[in-house]
Amino acid sequence: MNGLDWLELLLLLSLSALLAKPLGNYLCSVMDPKEKTVLDRLVKPLEMRLYRLIGIDPFAEQNWKRYLGSLLWFSLASCLLTSLLLALQSYLPLNPQKFSAPSWHLNINTAVSFMTNTNWQSYGGEATMSYFSQMAALAVQNFVSAAIGLAAAGAFVRGIGRKEAKTVGNFWADLVRIVLYLLLPLCILSAALLISEGVPQNFRPYIQAETLEGGIQSIAQGPIASQEAIKMIGTNGGGFMNANSAHPYENPTPFSNFFEMLLILLIPCAQIYYFGKSAGDVKHAWCIFAALALVFATGVFVTAFCESIGNPAFKELGIEGGNWEGKEVRFGLFSSSLFACVTTVVSCGGVDCAHDSLTPIGGLVPMLNMQLSEVIFGGVGAGLYSVLLFVLLAIFIAGLIIGRTPEYLGKKIEAKEMKLTVLAIIPYVFIVHLFTALACTTGWGLQGLGNSGPHGFSEILYAYSSCAANNGSAFAGLSANAPAYNLTLAAAMLFGRFLVIIPVIALAGSLAEKKIHPQTSGSFPVSSFVFIGLLVGIILLLGALTFFPALAIGPIVEQFYMLKGIFSS
Repeated sequence: MNGLDWLELLLLLSLSALLAKPLGNYLCSVMDPKEKTVLDRLVKPLEMRLYRLIGIDPFAEQNWKRYLGSLLWFSLASCLLTSLLLALQSYLPLNPQKFSAPSWHLNINTAVSFMTNTNWQSYGGEATMSYFSQMAALAVQNFVSAAIGLAAAGAFVRGIGRKEAKTVGNFWADLVRIVLYLLLPLCILSAALLISEGVPQNFRPYIQAETLEGGIQSIAQGPIASQEAIKMIGTNGGGFMNANSAHPYENPTPFSNFFEMLLILLIPCAQIYYFGKSAGDVKHAWCIFAALALVFATGVFVTAFCESIGNPAFKELGIEGGNWEGKEVRFGLFSSSLFACVTTVVSCGGVDCAHDSLTPIGGLVPMLNMQLSEVIFGGVGAGLYSVLLFVLLAIFIAGLIIGRTPEYLGKKIEAKEMKLTVLAIIPYVFIVHLFTALACTTGWGLQGLGNSGPHGFSEILYAYSSCAANNGSAFAGLSANAPAYNLTLAAAMLFGRFLVIIPVIALAGSLAEKKIHPQTSGSFPVSSFVFIGLLVGIILLLGALTFFPALAIGPIVEQFYMLKGIFSS
């Protein structure tokens, strides 16, 4: 690690913070159908035609139950449509490689994966999916699944900001406006830049090339740049190629590598500012940003430090230079470590190195990032409502300490709100531990392992942590394309997504009905260093308490094995 490495981290965080304000301001306009945007002249006619087509009034708001019902029914319908398109893949156009339909269990896993914004892939994209499936099924889901998450966050923000209200917005208006005014324009610009860096965008059949040894190599083609853009901006992570962003077609240069990390952080950072402005306390939003940035930077330091040291056993053999296994020489140790942390704090799941090849503690950090329940910036929408749940928890604990009824931005946080908060936080912990224990004690679970001992346990723990957090990255040593794994991982994705969204929308409805009381000198200051410290403590404490036992028998034990020169057990 050197000064240029830390300059890259500083530049990434600085640009994310600088872009948060203008994009957050723009997001405020997007989330209000009565507000005008700079794209109105171009997009408004299409928006109004869509409203007429689906027969809704964008200004007719819904209570939380109707909003949630619309969200759930749309999610179900989009999942079924994706599954149908995949099942009919061999009969549909734009399939120059003549790919057949995926197996029934892979179909279910993939449809659920992309619908929940997880993009877990138990398959190699360029060897399984046609161009039509990549675009009409998977890329479309990348747009709408991200929009669903941001719509849920918008309803939650309205619940916090409104007083004595019965409604939390209109789901259909939120969905349409997020896609048309935010995601689509950002993706068009980003895809154009990626194409300029060398990312392909075509419909050509795969190229058959003769190698120097006289063999034949199939070089995949396709509409890669367009899917790469929404994969990053929507914090989806599903790669066109099996190697994801480690493949030179998805991520050809050090500049594209940095640009993709910036795209991943773009909306998650902007949505924090959007919340602050909508709630009338921008300073509080910056305090949340500071707390998350502190945890994120600490994780980057730990991962990069461990990867730069590498395995001491190699040093004894005179091999220096850190842990280069599974890394791209185009990017280097630090950039690969930084990408691993960015993609796991923001529930993106796109990778530019093999997480399975990280050192034990280097791999622990990305795993823990996900186990903190999508809190550190988190995914589009999901990260915002997840961190606000932890903020409410921190405020409640502060209220217990000072002996007052907890208040947040002028609203009293009572028993009902805390029950809903806990109901939204607990499922993730339960899901990960339940399915990990199930896989570790059954034949089908152990059969998929690529490694034995603590690293094998880490492969399983990482998989269910990733799917329940709707991240989608993996310890690549696990062979998960089997019926039991595909179905249990799909269940983890479904529960991890909707067992959080349901209480979040209910909490939005409860908060919207409350009165706003003027804050007094006895109110807990949510725009202070004390609040930042409390929030960081709650985030880390919850992760340490709930996952430390599992991490102790996985990557932590493996670290001791590595230091002792033990490579299997």
